[in-house]
Amino acid sequence: MLSKLKSVEWGRYSIFIILAVVFIVASFLSPNFTSADNLFNVLRQVAVITILAYGAMTLIIGGMIDLSAGSVMALAGVVSVMTFKSTGNLLVALVVGIVIGVVCNLANAFFVATLKTPAFIVTLGMMLAARGAVLQLTNGQNILQLGDFVLFGQGTIGLLPIPTLFLIVVTVAIWYLMTQTRYGRSVYAVGGNEEASRAAGIAVLNVKYQAYIVNGALVGLAGVLFMSRVNAGLPNAGVGYELQAITAPIIGGTSFSGGIGTTAGTLAGALIVGVLGNIMNLTGVGSYVQQIVMGAIIAGAVAYDVWSKRGKAKTVILKADGGKRPSGGAASPEPATAKTSSAP
Repeated sequence: MLSKLKSVEWGRYSIFIILAVVFIVASFLSPNFTSADNLFNVLRQVAVITILAYGAMTLIIGGMIDLSAGSVMALAGVVSVMTFKSTGNLLVALVVGIVIGVVCNLANAFFVATLKTPAFIVTLGMMLAARGAVLQLTNGQNILQLGDFVLFGQGTIGLLPIPTLFLIVVTVAIWYLMTQTRYGRSVYAVGGNEEASRAAGIAVLNVKYQAYIVNGALVGLAGVLFMSRVNAGLPNAGVGYELQAITAPIIGGTSFSGGIGTTAGTLAGALIVGVLGNIMNLTGVGSYVQQIVMGAIIAGAVAYDVWSKRGKAKTVILKADGGKRPSGGAASPEPATAKTSSAP
């Protein structure tokens, strides 16, 4: 019983222990890491990645994926910048950026949910289309002199950076949505077993559309915050961000096969990714090496997820067989049936 309790506690809190270790190691590797300016910079950077990661988490839990997040983020952010320069209205620019993200993801949802096209292929196509659209809109040129638009990404309320405030609000909203609403429970059910969910009366089509809408809103918001933070409309922004968005929830315990994941775990995973990226920059690690590190993290996290699931499946089979296996290999069906029928 004690060993089982320790296993449960480690499984629940391991990601936070890892985060603490990464933070401590980073503080030793660079004295600048714990400076106030750097920590605020990390918070601003992590806000964008974490908001993207929440969208990726929602889709992965539901058995879907989005490879277009980086490109759609760039498109939404640039259109938001163009809107602000035309209207001078921050709220309108923010809403337009979010709407662009939602529209792109509605297109993804149509192909994935209605036409039943593999999400990998659909979102890969959207990645190319959105990138082409933003390059066409800007002729490949950066948009500068954003004025008050920088308040979204660089402003503060007291000591709290505005991107961090957005992150707190989004974190609470996603936690509530995924744990306290029928929609959230439906996403977990669809990701766990789509056919069983359909048989139970869950509107699978609607759940998939809603998941992509949530993802789109978060991608659009991330685009606005990113362009505001860098003080420019960059058509080439967000390259590779979809991979970081996927990495964070996977590190945080979201199962790539669907049905499992938490908001807190995704937040911790995003913080680990952000701190690792920051400390590699501070210590002069090249961008190419950083890509290798992130790729290794993704592969390792997914491999661990698959390995842990195989271990659980093996445990279930052994319990069904009474914990015994013939020495020759696979269990004989007759004894297994006999044991099952004699169970109380």
